[in-house]
Amino acid sequence: MEVNESAQNNLTKAVDAFKKSFKLCVTKEMLLLSITTAYTGLELTFFSGVYGTCIGAINKFGAEEKSLIGLSGIFIGIGEILGGSLFGLLSKNNRFGRNPVVLLGILVHFIAFYLIFLNMPGDAPIAPVKGTDSSAYIKSSKEVAILCSFLLGLGDSCFNTQLLSILGFLYSEDSAPAFAIFKFVQSICAAVAFFYSNYLLLHWQLLVMVIFGFFGTLSFFTVEWEAAAFVARGSDYRSI
Repeated sequence: MEVNESAQNNLTKAVDAFKKSFKLCVTKEMLLLSITTAYTGLELTFFSGVYGTCIGAINKFGAEEKSLIGLSGIFIGIGEILGGSLFGLLSKNNRFGRNPVVLLGILVHFIAFYLIFLNMPGDAPIAPVKGTDSSAYIKSSKEVAILCSFLLGLGDSCFNTQLLSILGFLYSEDSAPAFAIFKFVQSICAAVAFFYSNYLLLHWQLLVMVIFGFFGTLSFFTVEWEAAAFVARGSDYRSI
């Protein structure tokens, strides 16, 4: 009987958590932040899977094309660590809010996307195993490719640190459902990006991320401005 009661209690808690997550999911703030979260899922797939594939498919890089994939991953990690450490420390004494960090993140990503667009041939993501000999708009450069890896990691850290920060601030009493929604939306969009990455040329994939990044940044700004207005009035900010 004790085992049955414990199982029923766990089931009840799970159902309550699901209802709370669903209720939280349709709030204005969470819907707006879901656009930003969707962007992080798309660019997560790009820098973790697609970009390394593009580097390894460029035959003009010579015999080092495959080794550059590992080097690219290292510089993505360096960008993530540097950005996470820097913006994590700044967030404790940040008088300007989270918007400047997110703005920096989208600018860094747009620069990276533009350089990738110029430096990589369009068929790199869908190239066969033997690679591609297609030409990019400029002569493909290993240094530019690695620089873009660093910029992708740095920009991603800007978005993730600030998203986690604002979710923890807005939903301090409902943090578990809020972060569950965050990971759910991010994972779904990452899966969608993995699907279309096998069919779309590079410039179309970059265009999708630019569109989502632009509107995701605007939606984050909107939520941050509303949160700052409530704090300025001395009110507790609660969505539900």
